[in-house]
Amino acid sequence: MVIKLVTIVVGMFGFGFALVPLYDVFCEITGINGKTDNTAAVYESVIVDDSRTVTVEFLTRTHTGMPWKFEAQTQRIEVHPGELNTVEFYVRNPASRPIIGQAIPSVSPGTAALYLNKTECFCFNHQPLQAGEEALMPMQFYVDPQLPEDISFFTVQYTLFDVTANATETEKIAMTQR
Repeated sequence: MVIKLVTIVVGMFGFGFALVPLYDVFCEITGINGKTDNTAAVYESVIVDDSRTVTVEFLTRTHTGMPWKFEAQTQRIEVHPGELNTVEFYVRNPASRPIIGQAIPSVSPGTAALYLNKTECFCFNHQPLQAGEEALMPMQFYVDPQLPEDISFFTVQYTLFDVTANATETEKIAMTQR
């Protein structure tokens, strides 16, 4: 009986540990949860669909314990699928210590994430800021012209996390030398 119970507990722990990678695979296959690809897309001259307008809304938030001020300079933008667009996000570190931030995007509705192509984004890299420092961070993107016709509006939300504790030693050294 004890062996069976220990086996069940170990199995439950292993399953719980495997849930995050399994969830990522599930989201990648189905396209749900609005997860975006965190690699730069290459913008090749795509035919711009001037007959269609898509509204993209930008929301920002900071994770609990992240003291930065973080906001989109452009709250909402009207774009034509295939057109290259640039928006900027303002950040300021009011803390008395340097902090390294990482922005994680999500898109709603989730199917729109498949058609949002970022060619340049602050979310690709860690963003170090000294105490009191501020910056404008660009995001360059285009909406794939193959976006389904029933999607004329979607939201891109960035959540900013404090990753200072998880930063590499090289990043921490570079942060102190700035």
